Amino acid sequence: MQVTASHILVPDLATASFLKEQVDGGQDFAELAKQHSKCPSGQNGGNLGPFGRGMMVPAFEQAVFDLPVGGLSGPVQTQFGYHLIKRTA
Repeated sequence: MQVTASHILVPDLATASFLKEQVDGGQDFAELAKQHSKCPSGQNGGNLGPFGRGMMVPAFEQAVFDLPVGGLSGPVQTQFGYHLIKRTA
């Protein structure tokens, strides 16, 4: 099984929480990714494309596979920082 997702990667929980509030309030996820994400995917609106199990770090993988299509995670901590994850397919 594969999923498609986008994410915003930031270095701290406070920023991740603030950005989640912005998305929940109607701000465009892709635009926020372009402005704030520390991952190179941010330039593409955070789009990671399709991937399957075993291709991402465990905490990220668990969060994205638990989301419904269109769902947005709360901040997810990995060794890279804090992610907001949006499952797109």
